[in-house]
Amino acid sequence: MAHLILASSSPRRRELLAQLGLAFDICSPDIDETALPGESAAVYVERLARVKAKAVQLQYPDAVVIAADTSLGLDGHILGKPESKQHAFEIWEKISGRTHDVFSGVCVRTKEQICSIVVRTQVEFQILSLSDMESYWATGEPVGKAGAYAIQGIAARYIPCIAGSYSNVVGLPLYETVQLLQTVKALN
Repeated sequence: MAHLILASSSPRRRELLAQLGLAFDICSPDIDETALPGESAAVYVERLARVKAKAVQLQYPDAVVIAADTSLGLDGHILGKPESKQHAFEIWEKISGRTHDVFSGVCVRTKEQICSIVVRTQVEFQILSLSDMESYWATGEPVGKAGAYAIQGIAARYIPCIAGSYSNVVGLPLYETVQLLQTVKALN
């Protein structure tokens, strides 16, 4: 099997990829993650996944690099990671009582091939009260998470329904990642 490298420092992506029983190394690239003006969430996550994969591929030219990025989209806007408690509350006010999209861009790259995909999952969020927001923020879980929540954690209590890939919402759509790995012949 090929030498696999996960281009991410995310513990969630590491756990998800490990679920597949694959041996891999970690190399987290240092890239600018600023969204471009007018960039949609879908375009943004695919661009970042490709940039991350390229940065790591330059360091490990003989490896198969897996890179991903996840973000929320609502009303044509990207909802990223909260920069503060106030920002988290602003995000929750936008998604409260609504359905939003979670997009993950995944790129698998070898020195010969570059394959990428964007996966979309729709997530319904219950109406959050100020008390819900205060309690959830106090757990510390929303920090560093796209959309200021972790579906695999406490936030599951606020999510009555999803349509699409659960692992996508966590941060790495596993089915699609395997398909990309098979495309570049990194898996049998």
